[in-house]
Amino acid sequence: MTDTDSNPTLERKRGSGVKVVYDLLRDEILDLVLPPGSPIDEVQLAERFKMSRTPIREALVRLAGEGLIDTLPNRSTMVSSIDFLNMHTFFDALVLMYRVTTRLAAQHHRPEDLQIIRARQAEFAAAVQAQDALAMIATNAAFHSAIAEAGRNAYFSGLFNRLLDEGRRMLRLYYQSYGDQLPQRFVDEHEDMITVIAARNVEAADQLAKVHAEQIVTQIKRLFTRDERLDIAL
Repeated sequence: MTDTDSNPTLERKRGSGVKVVYDLLRDEILDLVLPPGSPIDEVQLAERFKMSRTPIREALVRLAGEGLIDTLPNRSTMVSSIDFLNMHTFFDALVLMYRVTTRLAAQHHRPEDLQIIRARQAEFAAAVQAQDALAMIATNAAFHSAIAEAGRNAYFSGLFNRLLDEGRRMLRLYYQSYGDQLPQRFVDEHEDMITVIAARNVEAADQLAKVHAEQIVTQIKRLFTRDERLDIAL
C-alpha cells in the first residue's frame, strides 16, 4: 500500500483538487470563456492549478461524462461543440420542463418554497440591475430550479437542472444579443410566475411558463438565422 493510499488527508486533498479543477473548467466552458473547439492541455492545466496531472485527468473524465469535452482519435482533448443540428429537440424538452415544473409548483408548493423562490428572484433582479450576464444566467437557473423543487418531482427537477446546465452556453449567446442588458420584462415575467404559483393557478402557471420559455427559444433561433449577407451594387 502506498503512502497516498494509506493517508486519508492526502486523499481528501486530491478529491478537493479534482473539484476545484472540475468546477472552474465547467464554469469556463458553460460561460464560453473556453469556446467550443478550444484545446484542453493536461500539462498546461497542471501548471495553472499547481497540482499533479492525476486530479486534472479525473476532472476531465467528469467533464467528458457530461458531454462538455471530447477526446479525439489522436488522444487530444477539446471543448465539445454545441449541437446546433439537434437544437430543436433540446428546445422541445426545455419548453416542456418549464411548463411541467411550473404547473407542479402551483399544485404542490409549500410556504417555505415560496420564500426560496422569492429569494432566488431577488438575486436574479439584482443581477439584471447590475448587467452581470454570468450572474444573470446562474440566478435565472437557480430561480427555475427552485420552482422545480417546489413541484415535488425529483425526476422532473433532475432533468430540468440538466437542461438548464446544458443551455448555459446558448443563454450566454442569448444575453449577448441584448448587449448583456436584459429587458426589465424578464424580471416582471418571473414576478408574474410567482404570483400565479402562490395563487395555485395551475393553468395560468402553465401558460406563463410556456410564453416565457418560447420567447427565449425564438430569440436564440433568431441569432442563428440572421440574414447578414453582403449586398453590393454592381
